[in-house]
Parts: sequence; structure tokens; C-alpha cells
Amino acid sequence: MAALSPLKFLTVAPTAKHTATVIFMHGLGDSGYGWKPVADMFSPDLRHVKWILPHAPSQPVTANMGMEMPSWFDIYSFDFDASEDSKGMFQSMRSIDTLIKAEVDAGIPPSRIVLGGFSQGSALTLITSLLGTKAREDWGGESWNLGGAVILSGWLPLKARFKELAGTNIANIPIFWGHGTQDPIVQYRFGRDSVGYLRAELGVRDASKTGTPIGLNFQTYAGMEHTTCPQELRDLKEFLRRTLPQDE
Repeated sequence: MAALSPLKFLTVAPTAKHTATVIFMHGLGDSGYGWKPVADMFSPDLRHVKWILPHAPSQPVTANMGMEMPSWFDIYSFDFDASEDSKGMFQSMRSIDTLIKAEVDAGIPPSRIVLGGFSQGSALTLITSLLGTKAREDWGGESWNLGGAVILSGWLPLKARFKELAGTNIANIPIFWGHGTQDPIVQYRFGRDSVGYLRAELGVRDASKTGTPIGLNFQTYAGMEHTTCPQELRDLKEFLRRTLPQDE
């Protein structure tokens, strides 16, 4: 399998003893700089958390008339009902794996690493955090039992195949999923239907019924478009606080 070029990334360092890491992937056309203000804002309350904000490589994107822009994989249609760039998805998964491995090698257990993303970055998050051992090894990836996954304004990729690709950890990983009702890019129905699929077809539990962060916490934000909002950020910070407590 071809060697990967290392991803460039930003780091927001912890201000206390480093015991947890959040790796967050931006959306189409953005960069890690787009989410640095959020990491900076969260840092005073999550002093033990290191943030890694990678930059996607630039490539032509079919759905944007072939324009070249930062993208984790090609998107053929914003209807998300066409064929998908699985090769590009798995290649980016391997790139994110290298960031995870570096944290593990530095002494941070996978259970203390949360992977997250916005829009296209959230689709990559679902692949990287939920695929099973065989599916990952088939593409040169490694298996991780991560501490959690954050999905903002996203959708479930490879839906027709996800059931056969998913790992057993899907039943135990905490997932925060936020989506706005007025999202014109990744429409709300795509998020809602993706959550319904994970629950009905893969047995992902509703976190509100477990009494713990384990399971899927789906939050709807009325009127929010393809962006974030103060309430979503408050909910996300609380999720991270519960999932990555400081006293580990």
C-alpha cells in the first residue's frame, strides 16, 4: 500500500498535565485554523486536553465543479445518494491513524482520545472511530477503542456497507451528534436518518437512557444552518468534560 504524506496540523497545548487528546477534523474547504477558536475557548475548562487540528490536503471536488480545495475525500454529490469515494475515505482514515498512533506512543491511551469533526470531517470521524478490525486492516489502518466521537452537521458515509464494516466497539463508544434544522448543505434529514440507522441497524444505544456518556447523544438545534451555535458548543464541552474527566 502506498506511503502517505504526513498531515500538517495545529496543536493547542494543554495548560495542565496532559492526560487526554481531542483530534478534530474540519469540513470541506476549511483548515485546522477554522476550529482553533473553539479549542482555545474550551481550554480553560479542559486544561488537561491537548487539541490536534489537522489540515486536509487539497484535491479536486466533483460536487464543487471540480474545484481544488482542502478535502478529506472527493464528494460526488451533496445529495449523498450517489457512489462515494471510499478509496479517499480510507486513505484519510490511515492519515488520521498516524496522529492517533503518535498520541498512543506518547502515553495517551486510546480510551483518552476523542475523535471529532464537522461536516465532511465528521464523516471521516465515523469511519475512523467505528470501523472494525478487519475493515481497517484491509486498508492498512489500525484498530482503536477510542474514548468518544463527535459528529457536527454530519452524515453516515458508506451507509450501504457500514453494517458489515462496523466494529464491536460501536456498542460502547460515547458519540455526540449535533445538527441544525435549517442546514442547507448537509440537510437535517441526513443527520436524523443516519442516527436512526445507527440505532436501528447497529444497535447503538440512546445515551439519554444509559445514564453515562456511552451511546449516542443526538442534539437538534432549531434554526441552525451549516455552522455551530453557542448552545451546541456548550453541549459539546459538557460531553467532553464527562467523556474525558480531568482526574484520570
